[in-house]
Amino acid sequence: MTQQGAVLQGYNNELVKCIEDLCMQKEELNKQIQQAEEEKTKLQHEIQGLSEQLECVCENLAQKVASRNELDKILAETEAAYMKILDSSRTLLNVLKKEVGSLKHSPDLKTN
Repeated sequence: MTQQGAVLQGYNNELVKCIEDLCMQKEELNKQIQQAEEEKTKLQHEIQGLSEQLECVCENLAQKVASRNELDKILAETEAAYMKILDSSRTLLNVLKKEVGSLKHSPDLKTN
């Protein structure tokens, strides 16, 4: 019976050691889970912050693109108006040259 008691005691010791090992594994896994949850929370906050930054950048970009488009429109209108001024100036210059030319050939303006 002593031998059976010793075997039983050996089984009991192994069983206790296995249970202790499982408890240590559980504690280690709990630490890893807690670290992973903290990392998850940290990343979610970073994502939220980056999302807010992205939204601000997108709004700013949209405003700048709208301003650029308005400037493009103003430039196009100004250039078109300037081309009309140049065309009118050229026409006026040609008319003036003709008038001056016909005045030179006029008998009233010839000097003796």
